Formats: sequence, structure tokens, C-alpha cells
Amino acid sequence: MLPRRSLRAVRPLVAAGSALAAAGAVQAWVNRAGLRRPPAGPPTVTVPVSVLVPARDEAHRIAPTVRALTGQHGLADAEILVLDDGSTDGTAAVVRTAAGGDPRLRVLTGTPPPPGVLGKPHACAALAAAARGEILVFVDADVVLVPDAVAAAVALLRDRDRPLDLLCPWPRQVASGPLGRLVQPLLAWSWLTTLPLSVAERSGRASMAVANGQFLLVEAAALARAGGWGAVSGAVLDDIGLARAVRAAGGRTGIADGSQVATCRMYATGTELRAGYRKSLWAAFGSPAGAVAVGAGLVLVYVLPALAALTGSRAGLLGYAAAVAGRVPAARWITGPSGGGGAVDALAHPVSVLALLGLLASSWAGRLRGTLSWKGRAL
Repeated sequence: MLPRRSLRAVRPLVAAGSALAAAGAVQAWVNRAGLRRPPAGPPTVTVPVSVLVPARDEAHRIAPTVRALTGQHGLADAEILVLDDGSTDGTAAVVRTAAGGDPRLRVLTGTPPPPGVLGKPHACAALAAAARGEILVFVDADVVLVPDAVAAAVALLRDRDRPLDLLCPWPRQVASGPLGRLVQPLLAWSWLTTLPLSVAERSGRASMAVANGQFLLVEAAALARAGGWGAVSGAVLDDIGLARAVRAAGGRTGIADGSQVATCRMYATGTELRAGYRKSLWAAFGSPAGAVAVGAGLVLVYVLPALAALTGSRAGLLGYAAAVAGRVPAARWITGPSGGGGAVDALAHPVSVLALLGLLASSWAGRLRGTLSWKGRAL
């Protein structure tokens, strides 16, 4: 808690942070209202579609993903390719069993990535090379789709009035445990509060690209023009990198509300979450200086007003209320293991920000020490 004397000294900062929190809240609600949404009862997709799943040691959770993919409706010409990326847990056998002999599904055997190339971009490049679809649909092994999810997403990608070259329908995230409930909603919150999506979608600027590789559709021709996954072979945040590459090649990218058609459980425990964020969070802000600048900004906007509110500051209370109001729209993309949304967790938003900053510091520590790895591969 801030002493009253200190509060007087930082009063201008509290006011500035509160004003920025209010602006972010307004942006979040505007974005939520204007976001693309998959249509109910989408038309049948008549062009060839390839659904592509990179999988490494996913035997414990890939079966529901595969069953959901073989159960997709509205695809006249589809193939499902699952690349077993050096798994040691019997992932390929689980995939074949879950597919139940569906002739559309094939399991491919991956090869180790060469030096300087990361595992997932390498696997996705192999899948794209083997695919025959006009539209490529990349789905992570922890994502479960409703039966018409792919057809509905294709309808958005090829919308007559607003066609895109790359689209990411943002899945609902299943958050487990206190850390998951604190941190996972920040995935959607980050772009909801900071980016005017209607402007970003029309802009060709790479810096305004948003993407989520959990459920990603791309026109095969646009991917080829962008240099394929090879263009982001060393990128930890390969999904954002791919969206930027598509934009650099003259393509259009965007996101949609996939909360009703896709569910993703990235991490089952807090330990898994810490490891997952630690491996990649350092890459989000470009450099240690960038991370420090972003961290300071987050403290100014979302932590300082809350601390000031505890001392009776009206400006701080308004800033805290604005922070909570800006977090509420992200509840659409979060649920617990047993269902239920996360709107009440918005009350702990300052704590969420501090938890994120702790993960960011840990990620940069691992990066600078050269100790980061994921699924047995050094990063």
C-alpha cells in the first residue's frame, strides 16, 4: 500500500494510469462488439481443405482433437494430416485408434529440425508440403472443435465483403488452477485493450498483426507467397511471425471470435503453464529494454491505480474499476475445467499483471542464460 505522502507525489502518475486504463476498457468493449464471428449453419466448403496437426508427445490429449476433426461437417473434399514429430509416448498409435479407420486421415512421420530451426515451424512446413488443400487449416493437438468449426471458419476467411488470406478464430481457453485463472485470460485481453482491430485488419503494417496458432487458416497460395513456414523457421512466436510474413507479401490477416467453435487446454497445471510461458514470453517485446518498458507501462496503468485506491484515492479507484471493466470482455475466451466463465477473476486483474511480469522476468532470465527448452529441444 502506498503511504499518503508518497501518493501525493505520484498523484499525476495515478491519474495518467487511470486514464489509460479507461481508454483500454473502451477499446476492449469496442473490439468485442465488432469482432468477426463464425456463422451458424455455414455453407458447405467445396474447395479442397487440408486440416493439419503437428504433434509431439501428445498421446495424453490428442484423441479428442482427432475425433473432433474426423467429425467435421460441411467439407466436401477434406484431408486430415497429423505429423508425429519424434514422439516417444505412442502419439501415432493414439491418433490412429481415435480416427477409427477414417480414410481421410494420414499420420506422417516427422524429421528432426536442422540447426537453427525450431520444432513447430519445421513440423508445420512439412505438413504444408504434404498437403493438397487450397485452404490449409492448422490445429494444435490440444484444441477441440465443434462439428462445423472448419466450415464456419472458411466462410469467414472467404467472406465476400471482407476476405482474408490468414485467419485465426481465437479459441476459448480452459484455465486450470489459480495461476491459469490469473494469466490465461490475458491472452485475449492483451489485444482487446491495445489494438483497434477494425483498423489493424485493414492495415498492412506487420506491427498490427495478431495471430494464434492454435487454430489458424491460411490460403495455400498466400502462404507460398509469404515464403511458407520457412520464413519463420527460427521464430518462437511463429504464429505472429507468419501473420507478419503474409502481410509483408501483400496479404490480409485477421482474427475472429472462436470461443463458440474451439476450445484449447494449453496447460493442465501451474507448473506446465510456467514452463510454457517461460519458453516464449521473452520474444513478445523484442528486447530486455522493450520488456522493461512494457512492464513499467503495465505497472503504471494496472497496478499503481489499484494501490492508490487502497489509500482512498478516487482517481486510483476509478483506474482500478476501469481495469476490471477492460478485463471483463476477455472472459468470453476463458473457462474452467468444469465450465463457467472467468468474469469474477477480473477483480484480481492487478494481481494477474504482476503474475505476468514475474513470468516475463523468468523468461528473460532463461533466455539470457541459454537454458530455455521445450519438449526436450533447446530453444
